Amino acid sequence: MKKHNVMIAGGGSTFTPGIVLMLVENIDKFPIKKLKLYDNDEERQYPIAKACEIMLREKAPEIEFSYTVDPEEAFSDIDFVMAHIRVGKYEMRELDEKIPLKHGVVGQETCGPGGIAYGLRSIGPVIEMIDYMEKYSPNAWMLNYSNPASIVAEACRRIKPNSKVINICDMPIGIHSRIKEILGFKSDKDFDVMYYGLNHFGWWKEIRDKAGKDLMPQIINHVKEFGYIVPELYEEKPNDNRETWRFQNSWMDTMVKARDVQALDPQTLPNTYLKYYLYPDYEVEHSNPDYTRANEVMDSREKMVFETANKIIEKNSFDGADFETCGHATFIVDLARAIAFNTKERMLLIVQNNGSISNIDDDVMVEIPCLVGPNGPEPLNVGPIPTFQKGLIVQQASVEKLVVDAWQEHSYIKAWQALSLSQIVPSAKKAKDILDDLIEANKDYWPPLN
Repeated sequence: MKKHNVMIAGGGSTFTPGIVLMLVENIDKFPIKKLKLYDNDEERQYPIAKACEIMLREKAPEIEFSYTVDPEEAFSDIDFVMAHIRVGKYEMRELDEKIPLKHGVVGQETCGPGGIAYGLRSIGPVIEMIDYMEKYSPNAWMLNYSNPASIVAEACRRIKPNSKVINICDMPIGIHSRIKEILGFKSDKDFDVMYYGLNHFGWWKEIRDKAGKDLMPQIINHVKEFGYIVPELYEEKPNDNRETWRFQNSWMDTMVKARDVQALDPQTLPNTYLKYYLYPDYEVEHSNPDYTRANEVMDSREKMVFETANKIIEKNSFDGADFETCGHATFIVDLARAIAFNTKERMLLIVQNNGSISNIDDDVMVEIPCLVGPNGPEPLNVGPIPTFQKGLIVQQASVEKLVVDAWQEHSYIKAWQALSLSQIVPSAKKAKDILDDLIEANKDYWPPLN
């Protein structure tokens, strides 16, 4: 079985140790010759990289490991780039969330004004990474799960249409894990789904077990009462630090709120992020403008991962370390394996529509099931979708296209239009006020808007 060279872009991310650990745990299924980490922040990357180096020394010494801030060194001689960069880090995410809330509008990192701000920061660096990959390893694939995925995917479609880039998101996988718990299955690969929409903006219309049995009625009845939570599985565990950051109150509330979103179309199951678009008044009312999700993450996951990394470095041993693999780490390994070994894995990916959803424009970047092989994704046919979902998707896809327009044209008007069109923003006046504040906050990241 061929061994592959992998580079993780965003080497200083708190998710990187989980990806490295998952790669190691799946080394028999996806053999690796070289593994590199790359980040443009040397100080942030160092403790994560050193901890991973110690981990690999003990668990997989045959892997050639390195880390760098030099693009040529990072992108040379690789087969896969696993990219998960956060432009502006959590400090800018905090502003993405708090600036809209100051104006009485939902503050969320990928939805509404926060997502638009994040998108305008992310487009340039993601395109830069693709350029590096094509220059130094032209046959490599980029598996990109840098947020906000829909805006980034639309930019890739326009600017790099022939590039070997697959845009992905782990959010459906996270909900699949909840569905697995609801059904009492051992694995989320024990069932197949039909899902459609945009990233963080979609619906399940069919879920069946491997024998073809329709599981939707059972899941719908559960979601109507509990959302995506199985209450007995998430009782408070005061001695389990991982539970503290995995299931903060805001995240639990998101899973429970799905029951209200699902009521709008009782025949389908919603992506949890739809609550920001359909219940924005509720979200603002239940948000603390002084302490948002970004603060929760910085005070929990961010702190815990770096503390763990520093302890590994201090001990010079991975023994007893508490790094944990997670859903998107599993997802990224499965995707790489599908391309490398033609497994025809069925996965939810962000791809150009091209008729898969028959009553949506071909150029919309949709999130739908695909079969994956060495040539990338083969989208499955979804067919026509109902008027309610179509209307919301067309509106949100137009927002995302306007954001990319604004970035390409340096257009203030297009950015204002994007904010005004967002389901989350109540008026053009609010949109303009928020935009002006976001421009000031992002002056070191956004192109100038004229």
